[in-house]
Amino acid sequence: MFTVEDIDELVSRLLKHGAELVGEMVQYQDSYRLCYIREKHGLLIGLAEQLGNKG
Repeated sequence: MFTVEDIDELVSRLLKHGAELVGEMVQYQDSYRLCYIREKHGLLIGLAEQLGNKG
């Protein structure tokens, strides 16, 4: 699982390069937005964006 600053922007860029969203983007309470991406060679990557107080 990797923490990212802007999950929507990153997922958009990855999809343009042949990645695939696995399932759907989900939100865990008011803390995180999470998703899994399968890149074009089959590697599964978890992404998480912290919401709210990021400091």
